[in-house]
Amino acid sequence: MDLTQLNDHFGIPNVLRFDEHGGLARAVITSPAAHATVYLQGAHITDWQPTGHEPVLFLSQKSDFAPGKPIRGGVPIAFPWFANDSKPDRYEGKPGPSHGFARIQDWTLSFAALSGDDLHLTFTLGPTDLSRRMGFDHFRLAYELVIGKSLTLRLAVANDSDAPLVFEEALHTYFHVKDVEKVSITGLEPTGFIDKTDNFRAKPALHAPLELTQFTDRIYPNTAATCAIHDPLLHRTTAIKKHNSNTTVVFNPWKAMPDLGPEEWFGFVCVETVNAAADKVTLAPRSTHVMQADITLEKK
Repeated sequence: MDLTQLNDHFGIPNVLRFDEHGGLARAVITSPAAHATVYLQGAHITDWQPTGHEPVLFLSQKSDFAPGKPIRGGVPIAFPWFANDSKPDRYEGKPGPSHGFARIQDWTLSFAALSGDDLHLTFTLGPTDLSRRMGFDHFRLAYELVIGKSLTLRLAVANDSDAPLVFEEALHTYFHVKDVEKVSITGLEPTGFIDKTDNFRAKPALHAPLELTQFTDRIYPNTAATCAIHDPLLHRTTAIKKHNSNTTVVFNPWKAMPDLGPEEWFGFVCVETVNAAADKVTLAPRSTHVMQADITLEKK
């Protein structure tokens, strides 16, 4: 659908409208409960700000907004692999794109409705020319967003094949914080981790809240625990409750990147809802897997 069709079919006066930014179509939500922005490329929510709060999601000011380019910030969807592709010759003799193809494909908006103060949006993605060239031809994705005072992210994967579908997935959420060196993260105290900044070494549980002091890229396997980001400067706690996710990833690059400004890294921390590595999903034929994250705020 073009912008006129999107507005005609799904627009809600004073709540939901569609426009274009950088050549990308997006949904702009301005409900009494929250402001939010979702790009159809990647079904990528880049902004969620409940009324009376500062923004909850971080978005890089240097992020690319162009067809086929991933957006730095918000909640990128990683599928069907997490991080770097393990297959060296998947596409044109090279690995596939980092975090898979779902975040650089245009999704289809199939549902939009207001229920009380919550806006429900559902996006879908099926096989495309790009996915088929990478070996993925028998899957369907549905992504439901419930946007209000809290935020629900629900990703469903259906296997339409007669063979098992093996995949990784992530809701790669960038959380806005006032100063990453001042926050602490709870929920992972009893869990050991794989340290990607130290040659993927397995390290023991810290048995203490996590405080970031340097480049951090950690995979916490076999955990379904709710995590919380405690931000004393914003006077709030952000809780991330997971369903059907057995991996949590914590990330901050501690430096500038091509699409991240030199002073931007201190304003976010990624706490990601994931199934990857040892927790990758093997989905039986004609079956569906649903992973969900519920994000809530508490003022301090």
